[in-house]
Amino acid sequence: MDTDAGVRTRKLQKVGGSTYTVSVPKEWAREQGLEAGAQIHLYAHGDGSLVVRSSERDGGELAATRLEVDGESDESIERAVEAAYAAGFEEIELVPTDSFTPAQRRTADSLARTLVGAEVIEAGADRIAIRNLLDSADVSVRQSLVQLQFAALAVHRTATEAVIADASVDGLDARAAEVDRLFEMITRHFNRSLTDFAELDRLGVGRTTLFEYYRTARQLRRVADAAVEIGAVADRLDEPVPDATVPEVESLAADARRVVEDASDAVLDDCGTDVAHRVLDRREETVAAVEAVDRALFERSPAEAHRLNGVLDGLAATAESGGEIAEIAVRSAIRNGE
Repeated sequence: MDTDAGVRTRKLQKVGGSTYTVSVPKEWAREQGLEAGAQIHLYAHGDGSLVVRSSERDGGELAATRLEVDGESDESIERAVEAAYAAGFEEIELVPTDSFTPAQRRTADSLARTLVGAEVIEAGADRIAIRNLLDSADVSVRQSLVQLQFAALAVHRTATEAVIADASVDGLDARAAEVDRLFEMITRHFNRSLTDFAELDRLGVGRTTLFEYYRTARQLRRVADAAVEIGAVADRLDEPVPDATVPEVESLAADARRVVEDASDAVLDDCGTDVAHRVLDRREETVAAVEAVDRALFERSPAEAHRLNGVLDGLAATAESGGEIAEIAVRSAIRNGE
């Protein structure tokens, strides 16, 4: 029975003692570029799906890629490696238009150290090779997302404490780099799953769940980005925040982090729509509170309001990112009937 233009329902037919067959309408098969005798690929997945494909992959082989880069530019090396790593290639070979300098080889080695599972296996004047040594079966995307949540909130806490306590922002860049490192790893496995169907089975996670984790990771990275901006403001402050303002900023920062934390937990733990909607309500309350403090600061001291404008914008952006994560949780709960 045909249920719609893109779906065909068929009964399994038994052939012999150990084989089943499924008939495919000739017109439909030809539309897909299939003819009698054509080789097809069958994929059985842990989520219960059985996929029949005319090609082995969507986007080609992910074992290795060879990229020509400008041998005079460190930036071209960084862009090429980051893009190929995120795309999911197991081995990345870089060849220069001329030759790689020792400094550029050190750049490649330093960059590889920031990428989870990556290692430089060869670094010569005419070739740099980087290989991924981490098996996807050993990766927990969920645990990586938990670590990303912790790292992003740690960056935020460090930045806002620098504003509140007139403290140093030392260590902020290292914490932000850890956020990038975890985000790039999650992005890598998400992109691999779009091309290599077996990646989902190796990761032990469903397609929809992986997509939700990836989208949550993007928002957590934005939380870290907002925190870096807050830290930059803290570094520029030429005098401490007035005592009267400290409790307001401290409270807003804690509220914004709570929105992000509770929203992320709602995605990770499938908490249901009630929890996610409460987080969305807190998002609205926090953003409104930020705007109220901004107005009050301007009335009290326009100069102080100007100095702290970037901080308040960052806190509002943090709460908004938490709200985006809560929206992911809402849609997940509705889809799962919770």
